[in-house]
Formats: sequence, C-alpha cells, structure tokens
Amino acid sequence: MKVHVTGAGGFIGGALVAELRRAGHDVQPALAGAESVVHLAAIAHRRASREELQDVNVRLAERVAREAAAAGARFVFLSSVKVHGEASEAPFTERSPIAPGDAYAESKARAEEALHAIGGLRLAVLRPPLVYGPGVKANFLALMRAIARGWPLPLAAIDNRRSLLYVGNLVDAILRCLGAEGTYLVSDGAPVSTPQLCRELGQALGRPARLLRFPRALLPGKLAGSLAVDDRAMRERLGWRAPFTREQGLHATAAWYRAR
Repeated sequence: MKVHVTGAGGFIGGALVAELRRAGHDVQPALAGAESVVHLAAIAHRRASREELQDVNVRLAERVAREAAAAGARFVFLSSVKVHGEASEAPFTERSPIAPGDAYAESKARAEEALHAIGGLRLAVLRPPLVYGPGVKANFLALMRAIARGWPLPLAAIDNRRSLLYVGNLVDAILRCLGAEGTYLVSDGAPVSTPQLCRELGQALGRPARLLRFPRALLPGKLAGSLAVDDRAMRERLGWRAPFTREQGLHATAAWYRAR
C-alpha cells in the first residue's frame, strides 16, 4: 500500500516509517497518490497555548483529512486516551464519555469531532495511553533517568493501575488500522501499578528502583491515580495482538537509554 505519514520525523513516526517499509509498504513523501494517510503530526510534549493546540492538533488534522477524503485515501488518526479524562478507577472503553482533562486532550477530542464530520472520510482513530520505547521523552524519560541514577522515589505506597503501550506495539496497531474503520483503544495488555513499573524498569536498567513509602494523599492525583484501557474491541474486531510484551518493550527502551 502507498502510505503518507505526517509527523514522520517524530518518536512514533520514525518507528512507524521503518515498520511500514519492513512490511513492504511504499511510504509517500506527499499525500498525492497515497492510498492511506497516517496523521501523527501534533503538539504533545511542549507547552503551547490553546490557540496553538487548536491550530496544529485540530485545524491541521482536519485539513489533511479533507485532502485525504478528496483523494479517496483512508485516514488513520492518532488521538489519545486522555480524551476520556486524566484518571478512572474503571478501565476506559471506546464508549466511555469524552471528558478531556487538559488543553491537549481537549484538542484531540475536538479533532476527532472535526474528522467525523468530514463526509466520505474512511476514518480509523486510535486512542493510546502513555507510549514508551527507544527515543521516548517527557515523564517516562525522567522516570528512567531517576531510576538509573539511583534517586529515591516516594512511590511505594501507590496502588493504582496504568495502561502502557510500547511503540513497537503501537506501530503494529497502526498497520492493522490501515484498512480498517472505527475508534479503538490499544495497550500492551494488562495494566501495571506505578511501583511495579518502577521495579520492572529498574530490572531492565540493571539498577534496582529505590522506592520509599509516602502518604498517597500528599501525592499529586495525576501521579497516584489509575488510567487503564479496555482494548478488547481492537483485539476482537481487528484480530490484533500485541507482538511485544511489556518486558520486551522495557528492555528495548532501557537498552536505548544506556546506549545514548
């Protein structure tokens, strides 16, 4: 298939382009002639005004999608599980209410609305949780750095459940969506608690995580809360299975971190 990828130079985009080529797809530098468009370009991990987020995360997505619809190309849009909110004790599903908790999530929710309003657009939407892997930035990289340096972390008392998604699993899910339509949540599989994630990261890094008990009530809710996804629709409707375990993903990420 001829595929055009926006945001191809980013953390996810670079991994996606490599996998598309390995799978025999033709990655197009421009939308013209593409049979499918994967829209990854967005502001995610830097501070931006609401107007910037509206311009890039909403208007750009809508503009590219209209071009895809006019060209008869399928459109895969990378949204975020955050359109459902910052935390929930019950796992989110595709039918969970849309309740974005910050400006970024709001921009993704507005983008989804705009795309669904485009007549004739063959649309697949993916709502991933936190994505990690070689090249990861922001909070996950900061957590790895803290564990690798042996810094004590006040996280031992947290009892939560967080879904994660290895970038290798995400790009495999995107490939599965090239010929699909609908909205899907996707994850590595079973969620993990924050203390357990730290222990697994420490094992992958060869540096045991130093976790201290600290009253959960004094920790930020965003840090201590649960955010899990139920991705049965992706697995049952599309027959998708994560090709990598969380252990494999964390070890690949740790290897990248050590080799930097």
